Amino acid sequence: MAEIKVPELAESITEGTIAKWLKNKGDQINKGDYLVELETDKVNVEIISEYSGVLNEIMVQEGDTVNVGESIAVIDENAQQVSTPTIDESIVVEEEPKVVEQQVPLKVENAQKQQRPIASPAARKIAREKGINLTEVPTNDPLGRVRAQDVSLYNPEKKAVNLPNANAPLVGEPAKQDNEMVERIRMSRRRQTIANRLLEVKQTTAMLTTFNEVDMTNVMNLRKRRKDKFFEENDVKLGFMSFFTKAVVAALKRSPLLNAEIQGDEIVIKKFYDIGIAVSAHEGLVVPVVRGADRKNFAEIEKDILELANKARNNKLSLQDLQGGTFTITNGGVFGSLLSTPILNGPQVGILGMHSIKIRPIAIDEDKIENRPMMYIALSYDHRIVDGKEAVTFLSHIKELIEDPESLLFEA
Repeated sequence: MAEIKVPELAESITEGTIAKWLKNKGDQINKGDYLVELETDKVNVEIISEYSGVLNEIMVQEGDTVNVGESIAVIDENAQQVSTPTIDESIVVEEEPKVVEQQVPLKVENAQKQQRPIASPAARKIAREKGINLTEVPTNDPLGRVRAQDVSLYNPEKKAVNLPNANAPLVGEPAKQDNEMVERIRMSRRRQTIANRLLEVKQTTAMLTTFNEVDMTNVMNLRKRRKDKFFEENDVKLGFMSFFTKAVVAALKRSPLLNAEIQGDEIVIKKFYDIGIAVSAHEGLVVPVVRGADRKNFAEIEKDILELANKARNNKLSLQDLQGGTFTITNGGVFGSLLSTPILNGPQVGILGMHSIKIRPIAIDEDKIENRPMMYIALSYDHRIVDGKEAVTFLSHIKELIEDPESLLFEA
């Protein structure tokens, strides 16, 4: 027998959730086959079998939390998959009817205790230690699975009392079934991680946001003139993100505290420019990183962004793709956002928010007004190390570079 264990994933990842079993008990397994999909805080990974044989036992169920190094399945290397014999339905054997004696039904209480509840290994372990009957433990899981926290919170000495039902209809109100009124969806591990980290940023940083607006006329004209040639030469479209990425790098070189982080009582200023690009994926926002953005040209940046976005939407991002960014850009404009205050991607201390381009009347001088394509941009920053003057200067420099895009070619 060979045990399948959760492999080492990354230094910061110690556990995961069983997202989906790709094989069933009794299946023939070949070395290199994908067995199970494991959901971690950052990415989903597929665990590969290092053995050949028959999947003899599945030790954890979908939705269970497992630790690195924990055994999750057993493969019998000496067994062969047994094929179920087919029955020729054309051959019917008539049997003489048998008289079945009427059985006295068991009490409902005994029948329930004979049923094996669905519970995680951790929940079963706690129940054994405390002498708790798992069939008596209430759970809010939509599939009826008993989890470790359910057992830990359960007190068998406290009996249910007849309290008014908070969900009961008011007098004169027609009764409605609960499943018509609410829908319960289990949060994925990644969504839980996103929620916890966003809350942590709000609670542990002195976050402020400053705004500016950018006239996109010159960038749009430049793209219109160069997009066909650019695509022909580089096999990738010329988008706005490469302009803003180059502008951010140039502005960070002039405002280095926005390319830093706080570690204890020290400020760590980074002299490299790995720019995170926020991408909306199926299970939530992820921020893959364009490495060495200061050393890449427009085409290289556009190719990196396209590749990372495709990997994010196809759930193919690796841990390496997500680690180590120094500053983040997020573009809510692709969803129609006109203005927002982006939340920091800790431990970074700055994030630039792009928004929708809208035609607005702009005063050119005291006598002239023109309709121009305008974009609001926002910079959220950690006021613990970034002062308002530096933040405003950074955003103003972004505005200058985007409104004069040729100047990006001369930035070191």
